[in-house]
This record gives sequence, structure tokens and C-alpha cells, in this order.
Amino acid sequence: MKKTLSTTALAVSLALCSFVANAADFKPAVAYDSAGKFDKSFNQAVFQNGATKFTEDTQIAVRDFVPSNDAQREQGLARLARGGYNPIVAVGFMYGSALEKIAKKYPDTQFVIIDSVVDLPNVKSLLFKEHEGSFLVGALAALKSENKKVGFVGGMDIPLIRKFACGYEQGAKYINKDVEVFQNMTGSTNAAWSDPARGAELTKSQFTKGVDVVFAAAGGTGVGVYQAAKDGGKYAIGVDSNQNHLHPGVMLTSMVKLVGVATYDIFKKAEAGSFSAGIDTLGLKENGVDWALDENNRALVTPEMETQINNIKSKIVAGEIVVHDYTTDSSCNY
Repeated sequence: MKKTLSTTALAVSLALCSFVANAADFKPAVAYDSAGKFDKSFNQAVFQNGATKFTEDTQIAVRDFVPSNDAQREQGLARLARGGYNPIVAVGFMYGSALEKIAKKYPDTQFVIIDSVVDLPNVKSLLFKEHEGSFLVGALAALKSENKKVGFVGGMDIPLIRKFACGYEQGAKYINKDVEVFQNMTGSTNAAWSDPARGAELTKSQFTKGVDVVFAAAGGTGVGVYQAAKDGGKYAIGVDSNQNHLHPGVMLTSMVKLVGVATYDIFKKAEAGSFSAGIDTLGLKENGVDWALDENNRALVTPEMETQINNIKSKIVAGEIVVHDYTTDSSCNY
């Protein structure tokens, strides 16, 4: 009996040691965009719902890197790869060219890029159907707008943000073809993601034209959009993270892009040894995008509105409504 207990204890001890060793060997990392992991938007969704949640659930630390300029993207990825971090998640399309170079130099390291495609055997590319989620919040904006005028403020003027804008327009027009949709982009450089003053300026300009609901897909610039909506007694729609809590009673909803959930899933798969390269495209059907309804905006969304938006969501998932993707032909013809 003593021998059996001793053998069992030894087996448990060895198993625990193996677990600790495996945990120590698994070294995930995230390379955030220059806006940083506390941008209250895209990067923060990866940080909170991806990296932080993974650490809480597994006790495995996730290393992070934030570049202070574009040149540091390649340097940061190389430093993480040399340090044995694996997998490495690169947040945002701006990492595209840098990741392609580094992934070739470190073929045994697994990489993930969000919002871009790098076609290499050790890279997972995560794309999202932002146009589908934007369609939902555009429909809600049209239902809520008393003036039948809704606005959109984008960050950097790139096809990805045009994709948000086009989906939003389609959703609003689906509710009422006579709704006017006003659009502005913040700029053409990376600085467009972190200019709340400019975001507020563009938003106020739209308000003078009668806009009473505005959707921001502009990273940190959106903070200025939301503040302008609060100051002007209008409604705003958040993006990427659930931003309803920023200004309860002002934030009509948020178009959530579940980049954090996707990051968490990647880490769990890699930890289990089931990482796979290739392209994943996540929409409403795949739980990649959605609209947010919680205690912070519950009073703004009537039960009838909620039912209508969820019915539209079901129709998109079923293929009864097909939302045009701007990036397929660089147009918003639908």
C-alpha cells in the first residue's frame, strides 16, 4: 500500500513538474499598434479580452511591445522572436510589411496579424467583416435619429475604414432610403488614430448640418467624437471595444469587433499545439463582430428597436441580407 501511494505521489509530482515546465516554455506576446494598449478601442480590446484574460485563466504572462514610431515595428517583432516568444500577435494592418520580413527570418515562430494578410506558412491572418457589424449600428442610428441625418467619422482614410463607413450607410438606408449619411475622415497618416481634437471638430461640423447620431471608427480619435456628442446633446456609437460605458446615456451602442476573443482563442490553440496558419474571416455568423446592448445604453434602445436589429442580424447570418464589402471593389455601390 505504501508503495502504491508513493508511486501515485511520484506520478502526480512529475505531472505537476511537466505542467510547470510547459507553462514556462509557452511564451506568448502581443505587438500593439502605436496607439497603445489603453486606447479605449481596438488595441485595448486585444489587451483586456485577449492577453489579460488569457493570463488570468492560465497564469501565463503575455509579453507586450508598443512601437513609438513606424520603424520600430520590425525591430520589436524581431526582438520578440529572438527572445523565444511564440506565438506573436501583431495588432493592426500597419504591421504587414514588417511581419512579412520577420516571419521569413524566423520560420519556426508562429505569428498572427490582425486586419491584414501575410501569406506565409507560419502566419495566421485574422480578418473581420466590419461591414456587417456596421450595418447593424447604421440601422440603429437611423431608427434613433429624429432628424433622419446620421454621421460617420473615420480615422485614417484607408479601405478598411471605408468598409466601416459603407456598411454603416447601408444599414441606415435599409431602414430609410431617405436618411442622409454624412462622412468625414480624420487624416491620411497614422496620426489620424490619435487626434481627439480633430475628431471633435469634425463631429461638431456634422452636428451643424443636422446630424444627431454619429459613429466613430477612428481609434483614439473617437474619444473626441464621443465628448462632442455629450457636449452637444447628441448620440454617439463606439467601435471595436464596447465603449458604452464611456458616456452612459450618450453612447447609443458600440460596434464591437471581437479581436480580444480571437486573440484569446489563438493563444489557447497555440498552447494546446493546434496553431494553424492561413486566413480566418470572422463576421456575425462567426461571432467576430456584433452590436453592444448593456446597462449603459439599455434606456436608449427600445424593445422594438432591439427586436428589429436582432432580426436584421439573423437575416445577415442566414444570407438573406448581403452587406456589400467596400474592399472588394473600392466602391460603396450596393
